[in-house]
Amino acid sequence: MKQMKTYSLKGGEIEKHWHVVDANGQTLGRLATQVANLLMGKHKPTYSRHLDMGDYVVVVNAEKIRVTGNKLQDKKYYRHTGYMGGLKERTLGTMLQRRPGRVVELAVRGMLPRNRLGRQLYRHLKVYAGPDHPHEAQVNASRKRQAAAAAISTPRPAGEKPS
Repeated sequence: MKQMKTYSLKGGEIEKHWHVVDANGQTLGRLATQVANLLMGKHKPTYSRHLDMGDYVVVVNAEKIRVTGNKLQDKKYYRHTGYMGGLKERTLGTMLQRRPGRVVELAVRGMLPRNRLGRQLYRHLKVYAGPDHPHEAQVNASRKRQAAAAAISTPRPAGEKPS
């Protein structure tokens, strides 16, 4: 009888890439789900829920996010100052005017695990209100590594010479 073995991924075998997600015209919840899956690494075939498998995600144009219904007036964000009677509330509309990136961050954070791993994954998220971001070098290096890995793994037809 053949014995089956379960493969367990080691920390050194995890490859991390950088993704740029444009939030222009996208619905807040659907975008947050997409970003949370990238941060957790659920898009990878080697996904392990107890390891930091995810990639780095840069969200640009957070100020151009779209919401449906009356959420701009009805959705409320709460925070507490720490003092008695210090419960503060803001609507989604005022949050989008003051700190549009924070709205995306809070939506994604709510979809991550609520433990040490979730806090670690949250640090891999970078959100910017406009189209510019300072991570262009990391994104380009990641794309080059992905292209090189794809070129190595893609078999050439018989008789074709390497370029």
